[in-house]
Amino acid sequence: MAEGVFGGVATHYRVFGSGAAQALALHCSLAHQGAWAGLAQDLPGLTITAPDLLGHGRSSDWDGLSDFHSLATRQAMGLLAAMPSGPVHLIGHSFGATVALRMGLEDPGRIASLTLFEPVLFSAARAAGGPAFAAHMAAHDSFAKALLSRDNAAAAEAFQAIWGRDTPFDSLPTAQRQYIIQRIPLIAAQNAVLVEDVAGILAYGRLEGLGVPVLLVEGADSPPVIDAINTELSRRLPQVTRAVVAGAGHMLPITHAAECAAVMRPFLARATDGVPG
Repeated sequence: MAEGVFGGVATHYRVFGSGAAQALALHCSLAHQGAWAGLAQDLPGLTITAPDLLGHGRSSDWDGLSDFHSLATRQAMGLLAAMPSGPVHLIGHSFGATVALRMGLEDPGRIASLTLFEPVLFSAARAAGGPAFAAHMAAHDSFAKALLSRDNAAAAEAFQAIWGRDTPFDSLPTAQRQYIIQRIPLIAAQNAVLVEDVAGILAYGRLEGLGVPVLLVEGADSPPVIDAINTELSRRLPQVTRAVVAGAGHMLPITHAAECAAVMRPFLARATDGVPG
């Protein structure tokens, strides 16, 4: 475990592997850098730097006031700048995938490729105009009410029921439940960007101008809003490949690491060789 200050955030991070190609991996909400251990083992061609994002693991707590997504993006971009010179493959899951996408849009210079596992950019589903966004919001009603009443335990249980697939909240180890309960307010802190798109990720022409190959990966058993998001992103991104992992849900980089790595390897090879995805 290493540490440093990146983008003003005291950050703990870990480096997995010793492959020839550099990668930066950004975990989902309520997780930490250890979430990438399995995937890293199945991608020996990469050296993967994985931080604890703002408010997670052993990195700095969120101050409750700053724009959470913007500060996490600044943190990740600071770490990217400190990595060894040369192109870097960005890998992100869920919230981390939206940070990776924003990094690609804001400063693509050092980025070789983007691999986005289930990016939760809900505003993309809303922009698509289908029923998935409204259904997503309705499904989160009990979660939102629990957060408003400051019942973090109930909010965590409701959130896990949607995004944790077949793993009930009360079946998780006690330490993991407490970790999630303590950080569950961070989910609402992301809404300004993920739901309202205050960062302008979906601004006219912005996605279309991304000159980086992108791999969008989702689980076959994930909430329907994920397919709606990836369909809209794939419609607009110029160099995009989509993949679906059978039998997987939202946590696929952890639960189906080998299958995810198998999808990534040919994509990374093409991106490294400069061939469009």
